[in-house]
Amino acid sequence: MKFRTGLMLGATFLAGLAVASHPGALPGAGMLASPAMAEKAPDASPTSNHAETYRLLTLFGTVLDLVRADYVEPVSDKDLITNALNGMLTGLDPHSSYMTEKQYADMMVQMKGEFGGLGLELQQQDGHIRVVSPVDGTPGFRAGIKPGDYIIAVDGHPVDGTPLDEAVKKMRGKPNTKITLTLVREKTPKPIILTLTRENIHIEVIKSALYDRIGYIRIAQFNEETEKGLLKAYNQLKQQAGGKLAGLVLDLRNDPGGLLNQAIDVSSSFIRSGEIVSTRARHPKDSQRWDAHGTDITDGLPIVVLINGGSASASEIVSGALQDHHRAVLLGTKSFGKGSVQSIMPIPGNGAIRLTTARYYTPSGRSIQGLGITPDIAVKETREDPGFSLHEADLEHILKNQGGNQTKAVPRTDLPAIAKDIAGEPPANWPEFDYTKPATDFQLQQGLRVVRSMAGLPAPDPSASLPAAKPPAGKDTDKDKADKDAKAHH
Repeated sequence: MKFRTGLMLGATFLAGLAVASHPGALPGAGMLASPAMAEKAPDASPTSNHAETYRLLTLFGTVLDLVRADYVEPVSDKDLITNALNGMLTGLDPHSSYMTEKQYADMMVQMKGEFGGLGLELQQQDGHIRVVSPVDGTPGFRAGIKPGDYIIAVDGHPVDGTPLDEAVKKMRGKPNTKITLTLVREKTPKPIILTLTRENIHIEVIKSALYDRIGYIRIAQFNEETEKGLLKAYNQLKQQAGGKLAGLVLDLRNDPGGLLNQAIDVSSSFIRSGEIVSTRARHPKDSQRWDAHGTDITDGLPIVVLINGGSASASEIVSGALQDHHRAVLLGTKSFGKGSVQSIMPIPGNGAIRLTTARYYTPSGRSIQGLGITPDIAVKETREDPGFSLHEADLEHILKNQGGNQTKAVPRTDLPAIAKDIAGEPPANWPEFDYTKPATDFQLQQGLRVVRSMAGLPAPDPSASLPAAKPPAGKDTDKDKADKDAKAHH
């Protein structure tokens, strides 16, 4: 089997579109195995029994006939087979699934960075539709929808218990049309009802700002544009700093992942040599290892990486590589814990399947599957107990953590002295966290403190607010601010 480019995202959907990876070719992938074919299949389990396989296929046909004949309403064979395929794959692990032709086409558009919808990353848990994170700058983001919110109704129609792809279809529609979502939020006594306007959304995967001489780069997702956008943003920051950039904060919070090759390229932008990540598949010949490209775009500047429970898969690959190489200090809360690789296998004329084909391992040989990455400096976003959280370990049918280095990680001894002075949560009088106001972002504030210390810069006045970020050259600061404020209150 040819190993295909994998996607680090899990079984999530972006408001109307399936999240999946760049496709690879698999000749013959569209064939449904018959008993004769199963006999020749090279990957058949050594315990497979051909008579038993035939019996089970007969059972499937019997159930199909019964449902077709006696279900309370007529059901098409296409729907029945599609449901069966989804059941077969989703029963394996939370990240394998079947995509119809439409879902596959939507996925391909999304991975190029543009799609229509609301900009909400969604996941189904116990029959409920949960928001993993809103995409920066989208209708969902501007409406104030938060990670952890549950969508219980669309345009007044309940979606609890509805399959995720069906709920997503209800959120699709032409740009500039209205849609009403009903949300349930932890510690909010009444449902929240929001009316949004659908848009053609371009995913702005890279955002940057300059705080004094410290650069800030946020990666929202790993799609085909990520590495190119990272290099452009870093060069702009160097120019803004007059060639005197002193350090970098890399923000991977609520980054659900993306393409494996992009995670490798981003990691290689900061690590000169050594392993970035390795994958181990069912068959040893399909296992691979990727090493750094020999360049560090920062030429050794200190780096702090921000992570949280929404940092998954590709963002965990980058975090794990930078942490294992002691190239960056990780600050925030434990990451999601998705340590598997999904390959997209097109089935010509019938969509594609997303199939878990390998586990990945950080340079030290550890698997973060179900465990996540523990930050070097633990800092909570707010003082409030979130009440609940969702990590890979909370999902059903997850892969076991196996095959990697199981020894307990040795605590780092190279952390800057300021690490022991960083508070684990905001003080009682800290302002409410607002994504649009960096001065309220406690994790970012602490990350800036750490990287300034690593760079040998004087600590900022603790009584002063965070300095305003300098926009990229050529931007109209006042106009941008006015536009942003207008969108925030739209």
